Amino acid sequence: MGKRRAPELYRAPFPLYTVRIEPKTGLIITAGGGGASKTGIKNGMHFLSLELVGGVHSATLLHTHETDTRATMCMSLAGDVIAAGQDANCTLMRFSQQAAKQAKKPAAKDGAGDKGAARKRGRKGQNGDGGGDVAQMKEDSPQLVVEDVGAVQADLSPQDPCVKCVRFSGDLKLLLSGGADGYVRVWEFPSLKEKFSFRAHKDELEDIDISPDNKHIVTVGRDFECSVWSGDQLAVGLCWHENMPQITEKMYRYKSCRFAKVEDKKDTLRLYTVQIPHKRDRKPPPCYITKWDGWAFLPLLTKPCGNEVISCLAASDSGTFLGLGTVTGSVAVYIAFSLQKLYYIQETHGIVVTDLTFLPDAPKSKALKGNNEVVMLSVAVDSRCQMHAVSNRRSFPLWLVLFFCGLMVVGVILLLQSLFPGFI
Repeated sequence: MGKRRAPELYRAPFPLYTVRIEPKTGLIITAGGGGASKTGIKNGMHFLSLELVGGVHSATLLHTHETDTRATMCMSLAGDVIAAGQDANCTLMRFSQQAAKQAKKPAAKDGAGDKGAARKRGRKGQNGDGGGDVAQMKEDSPQLVVEDVGAVQADLSPQDPCVKCVRFSGDLKLLLSGGADGYVRVWEFPSLKEKFSFRAHKDELEDIDISPDNKHIVTVGRDFECSVWSGDQLAVGLCWHENMPQITEKMYRYKSCRFAKVEDKKDTLRLYTVQIPHKRDRKPPPCYITKWDGWAFLPLLTKPCGNEVISCLAASDSGTFLGLGTVTGSVAVYIAFSLQKLYYIQETHGIVVTDLTFLPDAPKSKALKGNNEVVMLSVAVDSRCQMHAVSNRRSFPLWLVLFFCGLMVVGVILLLQSLFPGFI
């Protein structure tokens, strides 16, 4: 009997490194590739339309945008604009959706180009083709056009430059990037005028995020540090294990960081970080996830999250759920409030999970959620995009609970009266 796997939504012809969902249209955008190496593996960005028919999710490939010799390693969205980390640059692209008859195919440059034919891809087993590798053409589907709108050099490493992370601010006025050179660079958007830059870490950056009010930037580096910055000035260095004497310095390093709001509490903000062992042992120690006060940056709760090394972290729009992917291909969903595991599939990908994204809290996405409490997508080096859905948990109304409590009280009184006549 084979291992349990999540439903396969889509399979690309190249390794996938990043995935995002555009809230207004519900488009899934996933990207990756083989880089500049001459292996024959292409580099590209695929646009998918997500559908829910009869309670079953399926994906339609609407558009393929080839990116020449540049593999997209990370991505962030600002409406119809994509910021993509490609080698040393942060490339900005704008996509627009048109009716099939109006779509124009841009001319290819140096092997890069667009392919707009839509292809229907079902969940694994749905079409009997192991994930929809055999494409069914849909000529009447809406088409997309992708155009480059600018690029900035976001990493100045002398050897193997790589943009490790990109992120738009919540108000879409700033674009941030972190590179292998340890620098954070901040640009005004959409002008792409550099606002400031600074060296945040001695080693390459792993992750970056910015608070909703744009006052604080949090960076994670491979130098064991997780730092909070006010502009280009260091505000505080985080220490997650100060109350855990069994954990020594440099035993763990930070891997990911993510700000998230708290549902029904507008003035409350949380920061979540993931810590992984620095050295891998035969009997690996657990990884940890920490919840912080997002304004004071004080640790509130730390819990272990398994012995598999965490590779990526995501937070839902509501701040209710956290997603974790591992280097061994496992995927989990945690409840943000308690850091309790809600969903887990071991080695569903079988290789490194590179990115996760939740279905946004938007009207288009809510219609696609179906009878599920939360839906999350994962991509991995195995070229697969999988869907992870947690069904709505059953709950009882308060009046029914009180009614049953009242019946229990009456039952106990009657029992005592029968056992001990004259009790009442």
